[in-house]
Amino acid sequence: MSKSNKKKHKISATEASATQQAAANAKTEITQQVAPETLLSNHQPPQPNYPSYRVKPGERISLAEIDPNQSEDYQTKKDIKKKLKREKKRLATLQERFYAENKRSLLIVLQSMDTGGKDGTIKHVFQGINPQGCRVWSFKMPSQEEASHDFLWRYHQRAPKQGMITIFNRSHYEDVLIVRVKNLVPEEDWRKRYDTINQFEQMLTLDNITVIKFFLHISKDEQKWRLERRLKNMDKRWKFSKNDIQERKYWDEYQAAFEEAINNCSTEYAPWYVIPANKKWYRNLAIARILADTLAAMNPQFPEPELDLDNIIIQ
Repeated sequence: MSKSNKKKHKISATEASATQQAAANAKTEITQQVAPETLLSNHQPPQPNYPSYRVKPGERISLAEIDPNQSEDYQTKKDIKKKLKREKKRLATLQERFYAENKRSLLIVLQSMDTGGKDGTIKHVFQGINPQGCRVWSFKMPSQEEASHDFLWRYHQRAPKQGMITIFNRSHYEDVLIVRVKNLVPEEDWRKRYDTINQFEQMLTLDNITVIKFFLHISKDEQKWRLERRLKNMDKRWKFSKNDIQERKYWDEYQAAFEEAINNCSTEYAPWYVIPANKKWYRNLAIARILADTLAAMNPQFPEPELDLDNIIIQ
């Protein structure tokens, strides 16, 4: 090898090493942000004890062993009223700084069984958030255009831009859930998607998009009660679909699909949280605290003004 080629090779190796180190540093930073209790020591021990709901990488959880009625020491909605108000205020304040900073993004994934509370979580946790800085996308059956692309294409189109919080009401995980339960895709294909999803989420995090995923865990009895309530309440009937009854027959199959997706795709950079969600008020408090602490760990800052404003005189 000539001296010139050796020099080029050395530079190339140095550049590759620097790139790898930058990626490692970004990964470490994201990992700390999605485990905010490691940075916010004044909040330890957190209450709700949300780190216990986070599924550790490599951990194998069983949804049947997680109590969806759990609410720690809280007994009623009144017990958490002030705490929830405080967390929502923190969330709104931090989101204002996050939007103004305009350097990073936050992607929130919500998944659950039918009636699990995705819409309710969005409505109650994000009250007071500036709508300019928050978008919600709901994913239904793919259109002909969407189906003609790879399964992640339509989700990548909706990933948040800088300064934005984006909520996926259902998400790319449908492509390892419903397609599995309904046999829409061969098992050989959907099993490969776990690794593809992990790679997709890591790519997002390396582009300064923090990813947090929530599974709203309810019981089969709670789902029955919520469906019956929709039937009895004339103002709720619009939410009811005969398909809800059909889908309920697949309860066990969906539980198995969710469980495996969570076990395969809870990573240090994009964790899954299994949130006890039978008690809606406790669900709201747990998620509001997780999000507020995550933004606090990210520590967004208002940008510096473009000019020296101290001597500005408005005529």
